[in-house]
Amino acid sequence: MTAETSSQGFLDKFFHLTEKKTTVRTEMVAGLTTFISVAYILFVNPNILADAGIPKEAAIASTIWVAALTTAMMGIAANYPVALAPGMGLNAFFAYYVVGTLHLPWQVALGGVFFSGICFFLMTLGGLRQAIIQAVPQNLKSSIGVGIGLFIAFIGLKGTGLIVADPVTYLTLGHVTSPQVLLSCFGLVLTGALMARGVSGAILIGIATVTALSIALGVSPAPSGISDIMSLRFPSMAATFGQLDLAGAWHYGIFSIIFTFTIVELFDNMGTLIGLTMRAGLIKPDGEIENLDRALTTDAIGTMLSALFGTSTVTSYVESAAGIAEGGRTGLTAMTTAAMFLVALVFAPLIGLVPPFATAPALVVVGALMMTGVMNVDFTDFSEGLPAFLTIIMMPMTSSIANGFAFGFVSYVLLKVFTGKARQVNPVMWVVAAAFLVNLGMRG
Repeated sequence: MTAETSSQGFLDKFFHLTEKKTTVRTEMVAGLTTFISVAYILFVNPNILADAGIPKEAAIASTIWVAALTTAMMGIAANYPVALAPGMGLNAFFAYYVVGTLHLPWQVALGGVFFSGICFFLMTLGGLRQAIIQAVPQNLKSSIGVGIGLFIAFIGLKGTGLIVADPVTYLTLGHVTSPQVLLSCFGLVLTGALMARGVSGAILIGIATVTALSIALGVSPAPSGISDIMSLRFPSMAATFGQLDLAGAWHYGIFSIIFTFTIVELFDNMGTLIGLTMRAGLIKPDGEIENLDRALTTDAIGTMLSALFGTSTVTSYVESAAGIAEGGRTGLTAMTTAAMFLVALVFAPLIGLVPPFATAPALVVVGALMMTGVMNVDFTDFSEGLPAFLTIIMMPMTSSIANGFAFGFVSYVLLKVFTGKARQVNPVMWVVAAAFLVNLGMRG
């Protein structure tokens, strides 16, 4: 027996490849496909975290390391073909609400992320995460994703320069003929066209193309030669590793950031995991999801690692569906993706050359992808439709995911009470709505 045959036998046994009707080659191709589809986060997340004051070099390093480690954990512990990385929407809440609106130091925000990870862990052990998911009505579940999508798209549109502040109308059209705006618009159209044609890595291609054109046209600075690129430092997490402020996060208040971090991640990750496990055939005939407890525990540990390394919360990525479509069925797919994240460390210095307006179209595209959930919202019953609408609209309009949750959940309970349908409200919803009401009151 050759070493290659022996290693394949080990992988087959460890990841149950034969049982899942897949092969080593199929899993590795699937893992590479997933990485190409999700690699845009390596460019987008550091730019968002930089807006929160986190040093960009450290943000790049922490993004790569936490994505690699948590994705590998998901593959080994849960045997899922699912990649994890700092979540879109969660990073926006971190940077633009907790740090931007509340004016808290990013170290305190990291403390909030860590505490939310502890909450996830305890809730997973006690089965509370499943109970909360089941308690929230489907209309609100669907509207949460739509609202976050609009918020992300709003941030992206501001990043492209297509919309700017206006003292009279609050917002107006930007200078559409400026080079940055034109390049961003080109990137948006290019990415959209590639995605419509089913091209893997469309978002990454769009970012790379706009960056190359920007440098070629002199819109953004370029290194003068290969030596300049090689002289760029290998990214280090020294500025963020272990810098979380636990005391500050706890002092600010559990209802203000810890609770909201927990709720946002709760629905984001659960919805993604359910969808991906269905596509991968990991749901049993009785509806039970294989190894769900292990996956949720991995997510909880990953959240705490995010705070320790210095980035916003990791979550399961829906782009993992690209690898699943290529035949990925086991954790070997995730392990391959994790390995590719580590390889990306070698090219990390190039990430610093990517201008913010090159990554802004990616936010708009991700926001558009999240709009599909609106098809699942029933607006015919206004006691259901209005809370869903408020959840969606208040997120971008107040630049706060937390406010969207608050107005949606509280209005749902109140409308059910005033329309004589209080019995339709799950007891857990009363508790969640009350917590949001207290949160709103604390903020005046």
